Amino acid sequence: MLEPVSPNNPIAKFFNAIPFIMQVVIGLILGVILAMIIPGDKTVLPAFGSLFVSALKAMAPILVFVLVSSAIAGHNKGTKTNMKPVILVYFFSMIFASILALSMSYAFPVTFPALADAASEVSPPQGISEVLLNFIMQAVDNPVNALIKGNYVAILVWGIAFGLMFRVAHEPTKLVLDDLAQTVAGVVRIVIRFAPLGVMGLVYSSCTQEGGFANLLNYVQVVLVLVATMLLIAFVLNPLLAFIVCRKNPYPLIFTSITQSAVTAFFTRSSAANIPVNLALCERLNLPKETYAISIPLGCTINMSGAAVTIVIMTMAAVRTLGIEVDFASALLMCIASVLCACGTSGIAGGSLMLIPLACSIFGIGNDIAMQVVGIGFIIGVIQDSTETALNSSSDVVFTAVACRQIEVPKE
Repeated sequence: MLEPVSPNNPIAKFFNAIPFIMQVVIGLILGVILAMIIPGDKTVLPAFGSLFVSALKAMAPILVFVLVSSAIAGHNKGTKTNMKPVILVYFFSMIFASILALSMSYAFPVTFPALADAASEVSPPQGISEVLLNFIMQAVDNPVNALIKGNYVAILVWGIAFGLMFRVAHEPTKLVLDDLAQTVAGVVRIVIRFAPLGVMGLVYSSCTQEGGFANLLNYVQVVLVLVATMLLIAFVLNPLLAFIVCRKNPYPLIFTSITQSAVTAFFTRSSAANIPVNLALCERLNLPKETYAISIPLGCTINMSGAAVTIVIMTMAAVRTLGIEVDFASALLMCIASVLCACGTSGIAGGSLMLIPLACSIFGIGNDIAMQVVGIGFIIGVIQDSTETALNSSSDVVFTAVACRQIEVPKE
């Protein structure tokens, strides 16, 4: 493993003496304190958050491409990749998450008394067929364009294709590809070391933007239902699935994924930007690289339990507000549609909100009203999208470990 900085370096010793998660917490607290002391936007503090997220997003596409290609190129026949179990666990977790979200929407009914006039100039998909068609079109995008724009569907497809072709290459070529993957991973580790500064800037920016957390006061109830549902998934549903598969105590793995993956994802609000963090965590958990090099980028694309929760609860709130009678069969159809839609959610902040109109259309809700619901989603996105991303991203690590039946957390 490449080490860009000697561990004997005095600066490295100082920072390594403080646990990394504690450094992130310190950055969070400093961001809140600085927002109270310096409430204006005329500071360079927000730039720390923007630079951190931009750096992660810049490196993530090339990292995913070279890791997937390298993992497949170096795969030996007879070596398990565990991808079938990973995909099955991803799928069933989303199904159960959407059903739980539907149950929560009935147990704790919420409405939008005054739908905000916040329709955005976007073109949401008009049906599941359009979502699937867009998914296929993304998959065959130009590989260079995919790397530039961060199209992870195409990056995965081309990474797999190149990896399969590299399997018949000469061994020195495979070694060069592996060295390239290690080099890119080393650069990403350097970027991740700046997470405390990035978190400080992101928290400062959230607290000082127009309205800030005060915008949440108008929609506290729906935020509470969304967050409570996602917490139930993270701490009850996911552990239950892990236990059923592995028959071992899953909570050490759950808490590790929450502290080392979900925390970062919460502030970056981007599953794509958190890919390097998850890959590094899988490495520390001693998971097989043949699996996590593919399952983590794949999870960023299709494992979207949090997105399914958002789509279901927001849609049911709109349905209830408009007084539409919903039978069980229609609600179940909406859950299935939400899962399919969630698989097509982009790995960027607010991606799931753009698919709410599709779910609303099942109940005959027009696009104009549905886009107002999307507008409300952006208002509560400070909490909703952050929690959703944290759940999605940390679940990728949990289910990769579950599929490999390696849920024990190694001691440091």
